[in-house]
Parts: sequence; C-alpha cells; structure tokens
Amino acid sequence: MNKIIKSILFLFFLFFFSVISAQNPFNKGVNLTGWFGAANAKSIPFSNYTKKDLQNIKSLGCDVIRLPIELHHMTNGAPNYTIDPIFYNYLDQVIDWTEELKLNLIIDNHTLEDAKAKSVEIPLIKIWPQMARHYKDRTTSLFYEILNEPNALLATDWAIIQAKVVDSIRVYDKKHTIIVTGADWGGIYGMTKLNKLADTNLIYSFHFYDPFLFTHQGASWASPSLIDLGGVPFPYDAARIPFCPPSLTGSWVENGLKTDYKTDGTVAKLKTAIDAAVAYGTTNGVKIYCGEFGVYKLKSLNADRVNWYKEVASYLTLKSIPWTMWDYQGGFGIFNPNSNEVFEYDINRPQAEGMGFTPPPYKQYVFRADTIPFDIYTDFVGEGIRSTAPGNGTTDMFSVDKYAGNYCIYMTDQTQYNALDFDFKINKDLTKLVTANYTVDFWFKADSPGSSIVLRFLDTKTSDPNDHPWRRDFTINTTVVPFDGTWHLVKIPLNNFKDAGSWDGSWFNSSNLFDWKAVDRFQIVSENMALTGKKFWFDDIRINGTPISGITEMQGVHQLKAKAYPNPLTSETRIEFYLSASAQVDVSILDISGRKIETLVSAFKSPGIHTIHWKLNEKDSPSLKQGIYFYRISTADKNEVIKLVVTD
Repeated sequence: MNKIIKSILFLFFLFFFSVISAQNPFNKGVNLTGWFGAANAKSIPFSNYTKKDLQNIKSLGCDVIRLPIELHHMTNGAPNYTIDPIFYNYLDQVIDWTEELKLNLIIDNHTLEDAKAKSVEIPLIKIWPQMARHYKDRTTSLFYEILNEPNALLATDWAIIQAKVVDSIRVYDKKHTIIVTGADWGGIYGMTKLNKLADTNLIYSFHFYDPFLFTHQGASWASPSLIDLGGVPFPYDAARIPFCPPSLTGSWVENGLKTDYKTDGTVAKLKTAIDAAVAYGTTNGVKIYCGEFGVYKLKSLNADRVNWYKEVASYLTLKSIPWTMWDYQGGFGIFNPNSNEVFEYDINRPQAEGMGFTPPPYKQYVFRADTIPFDIYTDFVGEGIRSTAPGNGTTDMFSVDKYAGNYCIYMTDQTQYNALDFDFKINKDLTKLVTANYTVDFWFKADSPGSSIVLRFLDTKTSDPNDHPWRRDFTINTTVVPFDGTWHLVKIPLNNFKDAGSWDGSWFNSSNLFDWKAVDRFQIVSENMALTGKKFWFDDIRINGTPISGITEMQGVHQLKAKAYPNPLTSETRIEFYLSASAQVDVSILDISGRKIETLVSAFKSPGIHTIHWKLNEKDSPSLKQGIYFYRISTADKNEVIKLVVTD
C-alpha cells in the first residue's frame, strides 16, 4: 500500500511541476551585456553582436535573452525623456532577429544610477509608455522589465512607483508580460516583501548571488572592495579557506571567512534561500523568475565556479524557475577566463554542461593571416570589432553629415592623445595584406588647415617584459588631403604606416619591433595637438586590396556609392546604392567565376538611396557556401562590382 501511495505522490508531483514548467513562457538563457549598456543611443556598439551570435546562444539550448539597456540614457533626458529614434532602429533590429529565431527577449531597464531614489518615478512614467506604444504590436515573446535592482528606495515607495509604471504601460499595451521586482537590490528578500500587484500578466523577478563572499571575490565595486580577496572555495572547505587580506581586516569579510561561511557556503543554504522564492510564488499564485545569478571570474577558481553554477542552475530548473545567467561574455560569463570569447573555441565547457547547456563541438583555433578586405566602419563598426570612444571631446559615430549610407564618424574638440579605438576581438595577422599592398581606404573631410590627425595600428603586448604595444602611425594633414570642408577619398598603403614607438606606462622609442602578425587594434588619434574647435569626419573605413579572383572589383570613386553591410556576412546583408537620376537598374549576385547566380532587382528606380535586404539560402535564393561572391549594379551608363565575403 505504501508503495502505491508513494507512486501516486510521485506522479502527482511530476504532473504538478510539468504543468508549472508548461506555464513558464521561457526556461533558461543569458544576459547579453556589453551591447545596449551605453551612455546614449549613438554610443551603442551595435556590431558587438550579430544575428549569428543570437543563433549561437539558441544552439546552447537557450530560449530567452535578457538585454540590459541603459534605457534612461536612450532619451533626451528631462523633462520629456523622449526616446532617440536611433535607439529604436537598433532595438527593432534585435527584436526582428529574436522573433525570427523564436527566442524570447526581455527588455531590461538597467539604468543603475536612477535605481536609488524616488525621483526614478519621473523617467519611468515618461519612458515606458513610449516603449509600450512602439512595441505593442510585437509578438508576446517580448517582455518589459521595469527597472533592474532598485536599491536605496524604501520597499513601500518602490511598490507604489512600480504599480504606477505598470498602469502607465497598460494604457497602451495590455498584451505583453511585464517583469516586476522588489526593492533591496532585487534579491529574494526584496521580492518576498513585495505585495502582489493587481495586474495578472506579470512575472516576479529576483537575483541570486549567494554566498556573496564567494560570488564577488575580486570585485572592486563591492563595499568594501573585495579586490584583494581570492581563493574562497565552494562549497565550504575549512582546509581551503584563505586568510583575510589585510585590507579587509576588521570588516564583515573577516568574520564571514572565520564563521559565517561555514553555513553560508553550503549547497543546503543555497537551496533554502531559493525555497523562500518558491514559497513566495506559491503563496501568491504568481510566476517567478531568476533574472541574474553568477560568479565573478577574476579571483575565483574555475572548478568552484563550475560547481556553484551547476548547483544553482539545476536547483532552479528542478523547481521550475526560469532563469537567465549573468552574463554571457564578460566577467561572470560562460567563456574561459582570459580568452577571446569566441563561441566556437572558448566556451567553458564544464560550466556550460553543468548548467544544462549544449556547447558546440570542440574545435581548436588555428590562427590564420587575413587574406580578404574587411570593413572597420560603414555606418556601423565592422564585424569582429569593438569600438570605444574617448572620454572627452565629441565623438559621434552616427553623424548624418555622411558621404554615403546613413551615418559617418564626426570628431571635434579632442584633447591631445585622445584615441577612438577599433579593437579587433581576435588579433589580426595582416602580413599577407601588407605584402599584397593593401590600403586603408576611407572618405575624409576636415575644416581646419594646419591641424592633423593620426591613424594608428597597435600590436599586441606579449608576456615578454621587453615587449610593448608598438605603434605604426600615419599622419593625415594637408599634404595628404585638402582640409577644405568637402569629402575626399583617401587611400593609404599599409606599407606607408611608420614605426612610432610605444607608450606602456612610460615612453619607449621606436625599435622597428611592430608585429603585423599580431595587430590588436586600429585607432584615430589626436596625437600631435589638441583639436579644440577642429572638425573631422570619416566614412566607410576599410582595409582594401586587389580582388582575389578574376572579377574586377571597382576601385576609386563609386558614382553609384555601392556598399553592403555587413560584409563579410553570414546569413544576410543590406545592399545599398545611390541614383542621381531615375534609371533602369539591374542588381545581380555573381560567383567567383563571374557567373550570375541570382537577380535581386531589375526595375526602374527613382533618384536617391536604395536599399535591398538580401537573405542567403531562403526559398527563392540559391544555397551559398562560404567564399567570395560579388554583386553588380548596372544602369545605362554606370556599372559597379563590389566583393561580398560569405563566412560560416
């Protein structure tokens, strides 16, 4: 009889949890940091991630992405907090991708500094109705998260504000699920003190970083700073507990290491904490979700991190709590420490597998020299490149005073030695391009004769104490191009960049040690002078060279201003061209031998800029493999051919 009862109870609980799981709109995923956490819409490094990255994330087994956004910074500020159209353009593209890939997307308002005061109500009430109006017709795979980790607010004050924001969204959008959270940094305690809201289409979120001594060892932003703390084990192991660093003697950390961690650092304590979240959801009849959990890599041992992630992720899954780990790439992420964080090569496999992800098949990275042209900037920063603007002066990556396309780079009021960085995610070997007489091609405009600006390649500093990040520079001044306020095409051979020494805490003179085999980044630098009041524009920056095949790619001034972005591409690209007058236009795709494989356009077109969105391997498109292709644009009196590089 007891066996029968146990079997019935087992089946009941199995059914109960399967029902709960079925009710969850998503199950597991990642926080995609380093993308929309920018100071303003024009500073969003949009090319940091592509549709291919989202496909990679889905292949892990994820069905949700939480996208942290400095949402308040995407507006023009007080009093109206009007959202910048550039931000909408970017986020719309991301939502297009997630909808196409059938991924859920959480728009996480991650404006940290505003989460500390009651005054946060003003921007929230202004911004979220705009978001609701704009996205109300999107699929239900989109979720709104009102505010990340409200902290210095009283729980009662935050509850009132949050309810008002929910109501403001519902004026325009009753369809999409809203994610709400408690005060006290959005933790489990804060959530359990939050009274159930009247709205029924909500998910209640909590973050989980217990035990803090373990998850935040090495964190400089903790209070006090834990930068000197490292080697804290998980679970607790008396033989491995580190001594308290002198900088933390007398703080709560010292007592934590001696006493509290004996219980705090156990699996049982983790489960007890998560059980409190489960009890809150059950008591209130609401859905709950763990929006963040993670361990900082800097000072934690990998085996301990892996064990913690495995225990937390598996218990959340057991309790049918959907989750998004913090983060994907970055200090808490799923990639090996000190790696290039390339999906195919650098996934921390034990961590991924322990969390229930399916990492890609093991692949060893083979470093190869570049053999094809690539873009550094064409409306957006090129694929595989991270851009960082200098901290002072004006650097606008989306100036509409462009030569072609939609945007260009505009720089002014730069202090001396300011650098606009284009950091190659994987260092580049440009030796073959140098040998092949490749050039840095770009459109350039400046208004101040007598000034100058420097283009620079910076190589990689190795572990050799005598090595430094060596420079190769080329100075742009009026001996190179007129500074007359009009656009000019500039081509600089890579061979013309000269050794220029290194700054590595102190100055090291040129020793001709620059290594084209290990190029870390490209820079635009106000090296020679402060550029106060001096204005510079750059557009369509590309490392260019002779075509690899028998097809001739048009060089020089493009009358049709033909371009493609992204290029190289994986699954799709936008082809753009300009007509000065109405004309019959034919746009075709050619293979490397010159054979036409697809006609994209054959029609009469009006003057202006035209854009074609070309997706590879669709129903009406041929199946294309990795390699070199071309697109040809022809009118009655003009003909241009542009190379397309298709990658995996």
